[in-house]
Amino acid sequence: MWKLRTLLLLALTLCVWSAAVPAQLAEQQDEMDYMHPELKRTQRSFRSNKAEQRNEYWLQASRQHILQKLQQVRNTNRAKNIILFLGDGMGLATLAAARSYMGGEELQLSFEQFPHTGLSKTYCVDKMVPDSASTSTSYLCGVKANYGTIGVNAHIQRGDCVAMANASNHVYSVGKWALDAGKAAGLVTTTRVTHASPSGVYAHTADREWENDARLNEACGAAAQPLNDIALQLIHGEVGSRLKVMLGGGKRNFFDPEHDSKGQRTDGRDLPAEFEQLAAGNVYVKKRNQLQSIKANETNRLLGLFSKSHMHYHLEQLADEKNTEPTLAEMTQKALELLQSEQQGYFLFVEGGKIDISHHDTMARIALDETVELSKAVALARQLTSEQDTLIVVTSDHSHTFSLGGYQARGSDVFSPAKSNASDGKSYLPISYANGKSFEEYYNMTLHERVEPKEFPGAGDAYQVFPATAPLESETHGGEDVAVFASGPWAHLFSGVYEQNAIPHMMAFAACVGAGQTACDQSASNDAFA
Repeated sequence: MWKLRTLLLLALTLCVWSAAVPAQLAEQQDEMDYMHPELKRTQRSFRSNKAEQRNEYWLQASRQHILQKLQQVRNTNRAKNIILFLGDGMGLATLAAARSYMGGEELQLSFEQFPHTGLSKTYCVDKMVPDSASTSTSYLCGVKANYGTIGVNAHIQRGDCVAMANASNHVYSVGKWALDAGKAAGLVTTTRVTHASPSGVYAHTADREWENDARLNEACGAAAQPLNDIALQLIHGEVGSRLKVMLGGGKRNFFDPEHDSKGQRTDGRDLPAEFEQLAAGNVYVKKRNQLQSIKANETNRLLGLFSKSHMHYHLEQLADEKNTEPTLAEMTQKALELLQSEQQGYFLFVEGGKIDISHHDTMARIALDETVELSKAVALARQLTSEQDTLIVVTSDHSHTFSLGGYQARGSDVFSPAKSNASDGKSYLPISYANGKSFEEYYNMTLHERVEPKEFPGAGDAYQVFPATAPLESETHGGEDVAVFASGPWAHLFSGVYEQNAIPHMMAFAACVGAGQTACDQSASNDAFA
């Protein structure tokens, strides 16, 4: 009897199990379909490279990667020169999309070929998601600060005029550390030279907006009397007055209208003229052909201001037959020509600043093109210098809410609607932003439905904006970690995940500058920074 009961129990268990397993599998399949849908395609999909369909293709690529890693030798030479490239707003999603913009997901930006890679944490002292001012203090001066402040510590809140006057709250950049060690220093940017990122090289200010005396006086009133605006600090400041080369935009902050109709100063000054009068051989240029004619052996210091505000986007420069602005690569090349004559070496800061500005306007096509322009400048710098004595670091100050999503076929145009429809029957774009002013461009507030992207009038235009989920006047930064790429002496220090403010200390260590432990100390090999 007990055997019969046992058999019946086993049969019942098997029935329940056999019924449950398909149900569980179906549930798992439903979850897979929900999480990773194979969306219905409305067009034929692109097929990948046939070589990629063979196992050997991927196995060989992996073997080659391992071989390259095994062949790497730690470069522990003293870094005579340091070049810091900054892609402002260049998050990881921007890098991935830029590869597609270049022609394929499998391609690499020049700096992605560097042997050492890390991630830096970008938050600032008072905010989870930082701005370009607080981050410039971090990756240039080595301490984290408050949002909107530059070259000062966290004792200073944004807009605190009185605290700004206290020099004990000022912090100094790796550019100054290099100058104090007998090296030369310079900066290159596609933004205003007084903008947040480049200002971190030389300025101390409680507010990034105080680029000229008019803005400073408006904010501080009588308290502005002992303070210097950012442009004035570039020409006459402790660090700015020692920089050998300064190239970018922002003429408006250096002139009173009586000297230049577009000037915004109110103190009657012509700062470029004052710069040229400081020493023989100081040269001010404002056009591309003037920059190209500069000879290093005839130039003491160089100031180049090529636009009223930020320089134009690269795509705009290409489209303008009357363009008088140099490219980022051209400015980088000229800066290196001047700095390479320095026997003790140099520090150079180079910013591709308009990646950030185009992202704020949700103009992804321009942002990706600006990223590729930065890649060209990095490739040129690596070509013109030696890995044996020149440390090149490439990073970003912060990310953006930019994303690349969906399940598009390989080789798809990232700017065009996906070859499938969303659940509302309309197409969608692989590129989008979590917020920004383009919200109403893609959402009909009257009908409460999405606008069909295929019918968007700006599609295919360089100025095309991309969808934003939340309506904001300007798209915001993102708070995730950003990549760091390094090549040259002590580049291996830049591996891992670390605070953003560690970056200048690692550069200083490699170049034996600054007040901290350096590679030149006898104990550096084992217990540096212990």
